[in-house]
Amino acid sequence: MERINSTLLTAFILTGIPYPLRLRTLFFVFFLLIYILTQLGNLLILITVWADPRLHARPMYIFLGVLSVIDMGISSIIVPRLMMNFTLGVKPIPFGGCVAQLYFYHFLGSTQCFLYTLMAYDRYLAICQPLRYPVLMTAKLSALLVAGAWMAGSIHGALQAILTFRLPYCGPNQVDYFFCDIPAVLRLACADTTVNELVTFVDIGVVVASCFSLILLSYIQIIQAILRIHTADGRRRAFSTCGAHVTVVTVYYVPCAFVYLRPETNSPLDGAAALFPTAITPFLNPLIYTLRNQEVKLALKRMLRSPRTPSEV
Repeated sequence: MERINSTLLTAFILTGIPYPLRLRTLFFVFFLLIYILTQLGNLLILITVWADPRLHARPMYIFLGVLSVIDMGISSIIVPRLMMNFTLGVKPIPFGGCVAQLYFYHFLGSTQCFLYTLMAYDRYLAICQPLRYPVLMTAKLSALLVAGAWMAGSIHGALQAILTFRLPYCGPNQVDYFFCDIPAVLRLACADTTVNELVTFVDIGVVVASCFSLILLSYIQIIQAILRIHTADGRRRAFSTCGAHVTVVTVYYVPCAFVYLRPETNSPLDGAAALFPTAITPFLNPLIYTLRNQEVKLALKRMLRSPRTPSEV
C-alpha cells in the first residue's frame, strides 16, 4: 500500500491472526465460546465472593473479585473485535476506537500486574505473619491498595496511549495484529519512533520486572514458611491457597515478557503469545481459582447446594 503523506488516517484495518479460510467459522465459534465462558466464569467468581460472607470479608478474595472484573474487561476489549476478523468483509476500526482499545488494554493490563503483586503480598502476610495479619491487612488498607493499583494502571495506560498517538499516521493503515497494540501501531507512524520504543520498553519493563521481582521475593519467603509447618495438612492448605496465584502469574507474565521485553522482530509468534494475556488467561483464571483453591470450591458448593437469604447468613 502506498504511503500518502498529505492525509492523516481516520481508521485502521486490523489484519487479525493468520488462519486457513476453511476454518473461518470454526475460529469464530471457538472465540465466541471463549468469550462467553470467560464472562460467565468470572461473573460466577464475583457472585461467589459477594454472596459468601466467609470470602468477601477477606482481602484475598476481594482481590480475586477485582481480578475477575479486570479479566471481564480485557476480554471485552479484545475478543469481540478479534471475532470480527472471522466474518466476511473488511471492518476498519476508527482512529478513536484504536486509541481507546490501546489505552484500556494497557490500563487494565498494568492494573492486573499490580493486583497480582498485591495478592502475593497478601499471601506473604497471611502465611509468614499469621498472628499480625488481621492488623496489617485491614479492609481499609486493602481498599486503598486496590484504588492505588487502579490509579497507577490508569496513568500507565494514558502515558502509553499519548506517546503512541502523538505521532502522525498518514498511511498505510493496515495493522499486522489482531488489536491496536503499541509495537504494531508504531510501525505505521510517519515519524521517528525511537523515543517511543525506548520509553515503552523502559516503562513496561519497569512495571513487569518490579512486579515480578516482588512476587518472586514474596514467594521465596512463603515457601520457606510453608516448609516450617509441621503438619502435612497445614502445608497442603497453604500450598492450595498459593498454587492458583502462582499458576496465573506464570501464564500471564511469560507471554507479556515475550511480546514487550525483547528486540523488535515482528514475529508471527507475537500474535500467538499475545492471545494469552488477552483471551486465554481471562478464560483460565476462573477455572484455575475454582479447581486449585479449596475455599472457593467449598463456597461454590455451599452457594449451589443451599442458597440462603441475607437474614439466614
